[in-house]
Amino acid sequence: MLKGVSLFANIGVGELSLPSNFRVIAANDIDPKRCNLYKKLHPHTNVIVGDISKKTILNKLREFDCDFVISTPPCQGMSNLGRMEKMDPRNHLVKYSIDFIKTKKPKFIFHENVPNQNKTLINYRGKEVTISEFICKQLSKDYFIVNKNIKMDDYGIPQMRKRSIFLLTRKDISQAWDFPNPKNKILTLKDVINDLPTLDPIVSDANVQTEKVFPRFHKKLERALKVSEFHAPVTHPIRQIICMQQTPSGKSAFENINKFKPRRIDGKIISAFNTTYARMSWDKPCPTVTTHNRTISSHINVHPGRKVQTKDGIIYSDARVLSMYELMLVMTIKPSWKLSSAENTPFLRSVIGEGVPPEFVKLCFKAIPI
Repeated sequence: MLKGVSLFANIGVGELSLPSNFRVIAANDIDPKRCNLYKKLHPHTNVIVGDISKKTILNKLREFDCDFVISTPPCQGMSNLGRMEKMDPRNHLVKYSIDFIKTKKPKFIFHENVPNQNKTLINYRGKEVTISEFICKQLSKDYFIVNKNIKMDDYGIPQMRKRSIFLLTRKDISQAWDFPNPKNKILTLKDVINDLPTLDPIVSDANVQTEKVFPRFHKKLERALKVSEFHAPVTHPIRQIICMQQTPSGKSAFENINKFKPRRIDGKIISAFNTTYARMSWDKPCPTVTTHNRTISSHINVHPGRKVQTKDGIIYSDARVLSMYELMLVMTIKPSWKLSSAENTPFLRSVIGEGVPPEFVKLCFKAIPI
């Protein structure tokens, strides 16, 4: 049994499917809410709540001997979808992962972040270096380093998630850890969610009844909940629902005629990118799941939908973001996980968007040369 420590652990999504001969014995995150969910998902792991930049927290983590480390520092300071600021303090948190690694010298290290870590600058001994250069400068003496920009869909994950992954092997081990072979088949949304029952959204407007807009709402919901308690709809404003009902699979509502373009509360047409108010495509993997996955106005978040003939013409079903259950499937989270739909769903959706698909982590760990 190889024992590990997870740094910047979030709720422990990446660790959900580790091979049986690997066990995370300690995990750390700064956020108590995340740590609380981590404990529910991983009840046998010692969870250290607190800021890893504080010596007291780092020293608590150092009490645990480990064979491997999973390091997934925050990406918001360097993400394409966030506001990139030079020398964002969050980008320097990787230094504390390195401090821990240099002290404990684990056999194997899995480090994950967005591809921009290869060009994001941090301060190192008075000079600006990229995060990737910093990792190599700090650890190349003691570790074999394999670094690769990968696309998750190449590895059987039904999501177009691009990541920069470091796999490090301590040099006293004869064979270096390397990436598993890519899969031959790309999994699409049609492969993963096509058979699920259709769902209507809940209308958020106080003066509009959901049942008036969607007379079959409860019947559809009843069918969906038989599949999973997590296959339930999200709430959206009626103005967003109407424009998405006119939007085909793979298209943005900004391509609609003016009458059905996205509008503000005051009725004016919104000015935004075509990747917002956009439906996914059935014949492609899911776009990257982000922390804003419950918002129609964010990056390609809307269900692909199906063409429906009505007395007034053609519309498109499922004018909503993915249900929690659909998110779990494209993130390769097993439906049998130990959380219930009673959890704070907006928070849960957000932290899932920060996670690493557990089936990808499993593939990598199965490739460890032991």
